[in-house]
Amino acid sequence: MTQALYEPLTDDRVRATEFTRGPWDPGAEHGGAPAALLARAIERAQPGADMRVARVTMELLRPVPIGELRVETELVRPGKRVQLVAARLYAGDTLAVQALALRIRRAAGVSSTIASPDTAPAPVPGPDARSGVRFGPDRSFPDDACDLRFARGDYRAPGPAVAWIRLAVPVVAGEEPSGLQRAVAAADFGNGVSAVLDWERQVFINPDLTVHLERDPVGEWVCLDAETTIGADGTGQAASTLYDEQGRIGRAVQALYVDQR
Repeated sequence: MTQALYEPLTDDRVRATEFTRGPWDPGAEHGGAPAALLARAIERAQPGADMRVARVTMELLRPVPIGELRVETELVRPGKRVQLVAARLYAGDTLAVQALALRIRRAAGVSSTIASPDTAPAPVPGPDARSGVRFGPDRSFPDDACDLRFARGDYRAPGPAVAWIRLAVPVVAGEEPSGLQRAVAAADFGNGVSAVLDWERQVFINPDLTVHLERDPVGEWVCLDAETTIGADGTGQAASTLYDEQGRIGRAVQALYVDQR
């Protein structure tokens, strides 16, 4: 089997592998996989070499099947300083995920500012700190496509958590994932790592994901300092502060649909 989330077929078509499988439905993908795929499409949209993605919002309109998919992009707002780029993911003729990204031109001659050390979380825990939980017997995105290690909290301990996440396979076969791809793939774990409800009795699915990035992520690891809140009406929100090993890189928010299994 291809050791990647997606196999490229043509310029705009890919085939999802079992590494994309999510925890809710064995035939559907984890949200982090299509989020990374659309991030890739946004980065490749032209002209984009001098532009940085400062914000991207993903709307997961329906479950993404594990199979052949088509990606399209559109430069919604052209500009030399600020651009809006849309990316859409189709299963057949059905729109499954749509994304809108804000790209901002990198300013020449301005030195970068890395967040101070006191804003960085603890170092990446060792291999013995892996999640210790498998979501099922089959190959899946959280179990096999990612290396997830808790620095605080646990899947089995409801409440806020700090977790380091690394993509263990490429997004598209033969390519090294970018910092943006790694960030959005990790950010979609916010509601899972900081769950406050019983996995066996309830679902808490995010129909969206918004990621704001203060700078380009560096390295393979992305950290989430995540917290979930559930409202009295049965909807919720997961909010995460994002880090790499040099410091804070941004924030992510997910709206949550909550229901009984």
